[in-house]
Amino acid sequence: MGATDRFSPEDVQRILGLTAKQLDYWDRLRLVSPQKEPGSHFYDFRDLIGLRTVKQLIEQGVPVNRLQRALEALREKLSKVRAPLAELRILFDGKDVIVERHGARLEPVSGQFVLNFETREIDERVRVIAQPAARDTRTADEWFEAALACESARRAKAEAIDAYNRALQADPQKIDALLNCGTLYYEDGNLARASEYFQRAIALDSDNALAHFNLGSVLDEIGDVEAARQQFRLALRLHPDFPDAHYNLAFVCEKLRAFSEAREHWQAYIRLEPVGPWSSYARERLASSNAPKSVGATLV
Repeated sequence: MGATDRFSPEDVQRILGLTAKQLDYWDRLRLVSPQKEPGSHFYDFRDLIGLRTVKQLIEQGVPVNRLQRALEALREKLSKVRAPLAELRILFDGKDVIVERHGARLEPVSGQFVLNFETREIDERVRVIAQPAARDTRTADEWFEAALACESARRAKAEAIDAYNRALQADPQKIDALLNCGTLYYEDGNLARASEYFQRAIALDSDNALAHFNLGSVLDEIGDVEAARQQFRLALRLHPDFPDAHYNLAFVCEKLRAFSEAREHWQAYIRLEPVGPWSSYARERLASSNAPKSVGATLV
């Protein structure tokens, strides 16, 4: 490590606009701690990234104790990740601290994947639709693109929700709008509306694996674990190589003490995603004494 990779606490305060009190408090909470040598404390560039992430998350309204619990869970689950704040993308969805890696999003404390965002990906060609001067004649596809543009520009979720609902008024069978709008309601903690939209999507296309996965995530969130298991099973019958569904189903099976079934889905997840921190955690669950091989549930 060269001299330019070392930052004193005073350097950090100046660069990031922090106070000595904040640095001391975050050190005591084990969010980011300085490196220690005889007679000196310093931070490296990775620590600097972590401190900036903490500052941004707290400014977004993340309670410090919730961030602390999330980081403790990450350190426990992802033992190979030394500095999660610097090595992983940490987000706040207004309700939970979320970790994103390789396009998948996971809630660290529960260890479960949150709603799949594949249908919400947007490329650089997505354009913002101009606001009409008089009578609105936009099509469902145009409203859908407008909603995606709102999300891409990180505008208020209310604008995106309104655009998705206008798309659905123009075309009530637009499943992507139902899934995306339901996801936004989920992020806002409105689980009843999220469930409604995912059920509408399933009513239109009962073979939509993502709709079943998302509904299962909502059901698990509200504590209806058995119903969540059935939805994850349905998602996997439709899409057997759906890694996130195997991962979440393994979790709900463990909650139900269906350890044999859980083990089957941990193994399937590892087969589909053999490399990465989540597969490392799945291997830990397989080796855990909390998953005895003699106990299990029968698939129906």
